[in-house]
Amino acid sequence: MRSWQRVALATAVFGTGVVACATDGELTDEQETQARERAVCEALTAEPEELDSCDDLSSDYELAELVSREGQGVGLARCATKHPDLIEREQVATRIAEFAKGGVAMANGGTINVYWHTITSSSGEGAPDAEQIDAQLGILNAAYGPWGWSFVLAGTDTTANNSWYTVTSGSSAETQMKNALRRGGAADLNIYSANIGQGLLGWATFPNNYASKPKMDGVVILTASLPGGTATPYNLGDTATHEVGHWMGLYHTFQGGCQPKGGDYVNDTPPEKSAAFGCPVGRDSCRKDGVDPITNFMDYTDDACMNEFTVGQDARMDAMFTTYRLGK
Repeated sequence: MRSWQRVALATAVFGTGVVACATDGELTDEQETQARERAVCEALTAEPEELDSCDDLSSDYELAELVSREGQGVGLARCATKHPDLIEREQVATRIAEFAKGGVAMANGGTINVYWHTITSSSGEGAPDAEQIDAQLGILNAAYGPWGWSFVLAGTDTTANNSWYTVTSGSSAETQMKNALRRGGAADLNIYSANIGQGLLGWATFPNNYASKPKMDGVVILTASLPGGTATPYNLGDTATHEVGHWMGLYHTFQGGCQPKGGDYVNDTPPEKSAAFGCPVGRDSCRKDGVDPITNFMDYTDDACMNEFTVGQDARMDAMFTTYRLGK
């Protein structure tokens, strides 16, 4: 999950009477994929009506088998960005609508200053080279440039700190790191690269989070996910593309599952029951309104599979940036 929250996995596995201990069973590739999809679905979902939709993705046994092999963090292996609940999503939608009624012209692009914070171990291990950082900005500009957004490097710094080097989402280390290093205002992007923990690739904050916690605003990514890194098949730079999408206001394409209104609040991304992995061409998890948007940057597919945003996502980014970041 290029971005996720630790919520329901432990309950789903341990609270249903399933004993998540090692077993002698082996999962087929299809069963493992389905179990992983359920783990992600449950790890990202706090709402009962959405959590119920996770149950039929995989059996309790298959989920327990996967957890026994990979640990309870199996549903976190992609992205730890907090999934906003339905109340928060509706509040954001209302705020955007009210802001638009005020006659404010929506931003349709612009240049975003990027402050890059490299975190290494106390002995200095784990720093990306300047070429990797430049390449990552190039990946961001290739993805967002067609929609009018560009990213320029405004500053860099390097900090050697073992605690921050293996930072986890929501930890005291994250708070300390961001309070010490964050620069700029609401419209400035702070990226922290480190050997982050929990097997994660990254996480981000949403625009509507800035007002209450400005110092926490930004994107955290695994250094190995940068172009040329070692996190195959997530080493082409699209972890940052995905996380910056959250920072710009986009939800996962599978947010809310198959609900008719579309849980990501974007009309031209087909509903998707759960996160997709690999590059499953033709996947149609909701059986309506088109096949799953597996090539969208806001799904969980391999970097090589991701290549697009939609017109609707562009409009949402414009609205979110204008409402919560522009001039703040």
